[in-house]
Amino acid sequence: MREPTGPLADLGTKSGLLPRQRIKGLIRRKMIQASVEIEETQIQPASLDLRLGTKAYRVPASFLPGKGKTVEEQLSELEFDEINLEAGAVLERGTVYVVELLEHLGLPESVSALANPKSSTGRLDVFTRLIADRSDMFDSVPGGYQGKIYTEISPCSFSIRVRKGSRLNQIRFRRRNPAQAETAKFSLSDRDLLEQHERMRLVDGQIQVRNGLILSVDLNGAHPSGLVGYRAQKYTGVIDVDSIAEYDPRDFWEQVHVRNYNKLILDPNQFYILASRERIHIPPDWAAEMVPIDPMMGEFRVHYAGFFDPGFGFTEQGHPGSRAVLEVRSHEVPFVLEDGQAIGRLIYEPMAETPDILYGQTDVSNYQGQGLKLSKHFRV
Repeated sequence: MREPTGPLADLGTKSGLLPRQRIKGLIRRKMIQASVEIEETQIQPASLDLRLGTKAYRVPASFLPGKGKTVEEQLSELEFDEINLEAGAVLERGTVYVVELLEHLGLPESVSALANPKSSTGRLDVFTRLIADRSDMFDSVPGGYQGKIYTEISPCSFSIRVRKGSRLNQIRFRRRNPAQAETAKFSLSDRDLLEQHERMRLVDGQIQVRNGLILSVDLNGAHPSGLVGYRAQKYTGVIDVDSIAEYDPRDFWEQVHVRNYNKLILDPNQFYILASRERIHIPPDWAAEMVPIDPMMGEFRVHYAGFFDPGFGFTEQGHPGSRAVLEVRSHEVPFVLEDGQAIGRLIYEPMAETPDILYGQTDVSNYQGQGLKLSKHFRV
């Protein structure tokens, strides 16, 4: 393949998810710009943290602009309240907000993008989705996109305090080669996963694959107290999303314990933090995403925050070392979960190159080596 020249030279030649050093190339070439300088700490091994802008719009309902409209045009047709975020503001639970982000994009045709809530956002049960102009899909930006990007925010369990610069979601960039359509399948096959597991273990136990790596829920109550998870309280104070280790978990969460039968009944419309039975590892040249549970598997949704970076769960001994924290929201009817029940899937995708820094090698790797763990906002 001919080496790219000009602005594309900073993107390399290989297809796949762009690592942090190539994301820096996008910034250097002004394919990612911002009204406030992009900070080094925003750049993760395989993604970029996005920052809230100066105004939030309280809207009556979630929306997509569709192919023929910008987000601004769609907002002009809705009734909304404007909220200034410069000094900080509270976003109330059960309400939908739209915020223009500080970052905006000018992507080449060969690069598209996909977004997800950050891990800490998902663990607070804050539902966030990226919106692009003239789009009929959330969390997706087509190749060649030029323009502003926005985030829809809907706190579900707790009201949150945010401000200009707060980081709630993140974006990945995917480079395609000329033969790949934007709708091409980029995920690795189950055969790829099994072969990789033979070379370097992806999970600490027996691997299960079915259109991705199957994860099961840990409800064996091995903790001396039988603690297996947390359930969000209904009436709490406000959580500042930029505060670290600030809050006592007892003010926001109820501990969930199980007895010898190792089962848990999910209460309707409640939010739970649980953990996977498996300890996992993401190889340096792959990234992964937790996808919503198959609707045929039960009356709940798992994992709002789906990105797992290269190096997550790595140990010097080569054994997978981190559990996946499962953000579970039950639906309208009670549902019984049993220990070891399949609850989610990890979809793997190749990196275009190995990141120059892996997850766990930065100061902001808050969840390396984790077990059952609440978000970084809570004291241990």
